[in-house]
Amino acid sequence: MTDQPSTPTNTSLARHIDFLFEVGSLRYAIRTWSQFLNPNCQNLTEHTLRVVWIALVLAKHEGITDTSKIIKMALVHDISESRSVDVNYVSRQYADRHEDKAISDTLGDTLLLDEFLPIWEEYEERQTLEAKIVKDADHLDVDLELRELEAMGNKLGQVLMPSRQDALESRFFTETARKMWQEIQKSDPHHWHLMARRG
Repeated sequence: MTDQPSTPTNTSLARHIDFLFEVGSLRYAIRTWSQFLNPNCQNLTEHTLRVVWIALVLAKHEGITDTSKIIKMALVHDISESRSVDVNYVSRQYADRHEDKAISDTLGDTLLLDEFLPIWEEYEERQTLEAKIVKDADHLDVDLELRELEAMGNKLGQVLMPSRQDALESRFFTETARKMWQEIQKSDPHHWHLMARRG
């Protein structure tokens, strides 16, 4: 658990505007696996949005009817990376990102701190079903993006397949996520629009 600064009684709107600018800056934060031959990867805002939707799909399949915590957890799961930055599987071996400090400082002096810091901590601990679902969604977004890159001619997905198989076998928490991973591997990113209604 991180040290939780108390929420100030007179929190200014100016501090919240700073926070919103910081959240907006995530659209300029490219995920660091773009280092690997510069594929056209999502930025952190795009990643977060799809993680929210993946988590909602998983939650419904896993029997969760109230998805409000899932949405909040998915929204906050990577927000500290505006300060601690994203790391790929190589840089992760060397970086000490102090994410607990980053999340505390990102949310500090806002009226969101008391609500969202515990949700982020719950996500990091991976003990609850909600936390497991959001982490599964985080992993699945990688596989969706790899399929999209493959459709554009990038072979990074083939190179990373052994590590993605490992994710299937050792990192996924829910059965729904494992099944979804299998479906993603044989999916066509163009199918949704090719089969869409046409006037």
